[in-house]
Formats: sequence, C-alpha cells, structure tokens
Amino acid sequence: MLHRLLTFAPRLALAAALCAPLALHAQAVTVEGVKYERTVQVGNAALQLQGAGVRYKVFFKVYTAGLYLTVKAPTPEAVLAAPGPKRMHIVMLRDIDANELGKLFTKGMEQNSPREEFSKSINGVLRMSDMFSAKKKLAKGEYFTVDWVPGSGTVVTVDGAVQGEPIKEPEFFNALLKIWLGNSPADWQLKDALLGKQAATQQNN
Repeated sequence: MLHRLLTFAPRLALAAALCAPLALHAQAVTVEGVKYERTVQVGNAALQLQGAGVRYKVFFKVYTAGLYLTVKAPTPEAVLAAPGPKRMHIVMLRDIDANELGKLFTKGMEQNSPREEFSKSINGVLRMSDMFSAKKKLAKGEYFTVDWVPGSGTVVTVDGAVQGEPIKEPEFFNALLKIWLGNSPADWQLKDALLGKQAATQQNN
C-alpha cells in the first residue's frame, strides 16, 4: 500500500500544479474593495473581464469600473469592434449627485463621438438622463450596469433593477464606451486599466 501511495504521489503533485493556473485565472479582481469576477454571463454568452480600475476626479476616488467582452481586445478600436455582448459595470466609491453624473456622461459622449454617431445616440442619451434624474443620488456602494445585447440593445440596470426597455440604437453603446475609451477619456489611467494595460490599483482576491 505504501509503495502504491508513493507511486501515486507525484501524479497528484502534477495534477495540482496543472490546476493551479486555472484556479488563479478564476480568481476575482478586487479594486478598492470592489470585487470584479473574471467571467460573467450576459444572455447566453460568457464574458471575460478585460480590465477594471478607478475613476479619479482631481484627488477623489469617484467610482470603480470594469469592462467585460467575449474576447480580449487591446485597443479602443478592437473593443468597439468586438463581437457579441459587452458590459460596463460601475460601483460608486462616494455619494454623488446622479443628475450631475448624467450630465458628465452626456458631455463625455459628445466630446468623444463624431457628430453623426452622437446624433444617432440622442434617444439613448435622453433616456439615460431621465434615469439619472429619477435616481437623484447615487450613494457609496450603489452600482449600475450597462449591457450591450445584440438583437435587443443596451440594457441599463441600477442596483440590479432593469431601467425600462432596451435602448435599440447600437451607436448609443459605442458612444457610451467612448466616455472612458475615447480620445478625450474621463480618466487616462482608467482608460489604460479598462484595456488591461494597468493593474496598479488591482489585487487578486
């Protein structure tokens, strides 16, 4: 029996060594205490965490953001062209006036989108503004998720509650992503983090 155990032990060690990278890959990423799972399910698709980071306003930490795609994409252009569903998940790190945040998002979309693309996004922009106006305030720890679901549109949820019908125009979701990934992003460090280029604020958990 001892001989069999001694013979089997190296096999167990090898199996553990092979499984270790898989277990590490499955671990969540924690950003400022906010956990981002490595994979999430949107519809019938499994999305991978592209990157996550912190939005700073001067010296203040405003929120964390995580970007999920079906495939890894190293550039903003590749993110926008990536197939299948996509997700932006944002968690507040401080209390903020929701209406003011909505105005900043609208400004960011307008600054980073061609005039024609932005004009096609107006319906979604107005819908988003109404959502933020109705919310009034986003408190620390609250979150919202924006999913692009092909065939349905952009689905917005706040603290897990779906906000109305999907926004059909595909230009809206692309314009929204450009708030963080455009040529004049809200935060350059966050842009790098969402593209997976910067992990200084991330911790494996």
